[in-house]
Amino acid sequence: MQNQIKNTFGRSTDESPLNTEINFTMEIKDNTFARQFETVVDEGLVSVEYSFQEKKIFLTKINTPELFDDEELISNFLKNIMEIALERKFKVVPILPKIVVFFKKNPVYKELLPPGIRL
Repeated sequence: MQNQIKNTFGRSTDESPLNTEINFTMEIKDNTFARQFETVVDEGLVSVEYSFQEKKIFLTKINTPELFDDEELISNFLKNIMEIALERKFKVVPILPKIVVFFKKNPVYKELLPPGIRL
């Protein structure tokens, strides 16, 4: 089963539940069969693998095309995933060190961490 999610954010900071300014459009597919969020870029497919346990989503791996190095796109992709988690009322558990770094650089999303998780 695959769910298409089109996230088009351009809200002011007052409208965002996390008081963030997000100004980009990204089409994300929640590929539940492969357990990953996916988006297509010029170079190919970018995905973030996940697993679920209760109301928590564990972000376990980022897959990118070979030689892909657009860190800003990956950051925007992760911001979109945080918004999806917020909408679905999931807590986010970052397993991958790169995602831990994302949380440290974007402390506004720390409220999505489950109790007891400190970065």
